[in-house]
Amino acid sequence: MLVFEKNIIVSADDLDNRNHVNNVRYVQWVQDIAEDNWIANTSIAIRNDYYWIMLSHHIQYKAEAVLGDHLLLKTYVTKSEGLRSTRMVEIYNQNTNKLLTTSETIWCFMSHKTNKPARITKEVADLF
Repeated sequence: MLVFEKNIIVSADDLDNRNHVNNVRYVQWVQDIAEDNWIANTSIAIRNDYYWIMLSHHIQYKAEAVLGDHLLLKTYVTKSEGLRSTRMVEIYNQNTNKLLTTSETIWCFMSHKTNKPARITKEVADLF
């Protein structure tokens, strides 16, 4: 299992009216790190041929984050077969080492040429 990581510092734009990170922001970060991992591990040629769409998403909120917190996002793929891939994301508060959220997202591999689902190639599966 290859783990991809990203660091974030919570800004005022991330907060809700209770001055905690807004739940929608966590979902955005989950999507962003998945895209960052895709871009970091694939060639332009692969990205010109394929893309991913989200089929389902489950997130569990375990603790809150506030302005100035340093967060560590970790993502990894637990399963890739056929048309689907399951990706996990964990978000930790680096100040406390506390797990804030976990998420499991099922993605469908798509062909740019047909705009239809495509089988995940061995080349792509091996990258993750």
